[in-house]
Amino acid sequence: MIADGAGLSQITAAMYENNNKFNLENFKVVGLQKTHSANSLITDSAASGTAMACGIKTENGTIGIDTENKSFESILEICEKKGYNSGIIVTSSIVHATPASFYAKVISRANYQEIAYQLSKSEVDFFIGGGEKHFIKRNDRKNLITEMRDWEFVNGLDQFDSSTSKKVGYFISYEEPPSLIEGRKPLLDIGLNSILSKLNSLKKPFFLLVEGSQVDWGGHDNDLEYVTKEYIEFDRAIGVALKFVEENPNTLLVVTADHETGGLAITSDQIKKLSSKVRFSTKGHTASMVPVFSKGVGSKEFSGIYDNTEIFYKMMLQIK
Repeated sequence: MIADGAGLSQITAAMYENNNKFNLENFKVVGLQKTHSANSLITDSAASGTAMACGIKTENGTIGIDTENKSFESILEICEKKGYNSGIIVTSSIVHATPASFYAKVISRANYQEIAYQLSKSEVDFFIGGGEKHFIKRNDRKNLITEMRDWEFVNGLDQFDSSTSKKVGYFISYEEPPSLIEGRKPLLDIGLNSILSKLNSLKKPFFLLVEGSQVDWGGHDNDLEYVTKEYIEFDRAIGVALKFVEENPNTLLVVTADHETGGLAITSDQIKKLSSKVRFSTKGHTASMVPVFSKGVGSKEFSGIYDNTEIFYKMMLQIK
């Protein structure tokens, strides 16, 4: 689970806004990851996503390809080859940099049409996210949705839940999904419950990526309410995941971020007036380390301080 752009200050602010209580507090194993990319102390989501998904450093803007132009398999792709099922649920478009890092190989993260094409040919089994237009309004005039004959595309969670197809996609928006403040549906925790239930019903091991994508967008906007509401929703999804781990103790759950966004500092000494006493130092990302929380089988591997590429290798220790 990745909360895009969420450093310790974003988590802290959201926790205070949520009456100083979070599902995140149930984790006993906590670490810190260093986030720099191959060419910059300050990473972007493409390079950091690739580091966690593939275990390699690459340049900002590049997905799944290293600095010598060599492509690498992601942990999702490795799992699929070993017979696992897989899923992706995000609050951005499904072709955004972080989710794309788990199935695509492109020099530029902005090549959304190519990323969509690669998803159409990937082994991903289930997804929920935005970005339908990249599959149907294309320069090559292809309609990837009609070409994805093994897939069933649904228009709501009820259809997603009831589908018996082996591959199911649910586009929650034509372009980028709206923010939670603007009324985004479905809520991440509800969607996560659906995709977890579907994966678990298949009685096979699985790899699932969950991204709270828009914490980052709130950081870029220097909008504290945007940031905190998105992370509070993400924490509710963490609660769903924790319940699953409790019921399925052979599961590894990892919760982290790809980088910090906004350089947020909290200077208020009054909890109820938090929003009036915060300061953003940038509209971009920072080089701050970000926390890693883990629970379940193999979780002890995630304590300490380490490079973001190590997340891939630590997860790989649990892949049979």
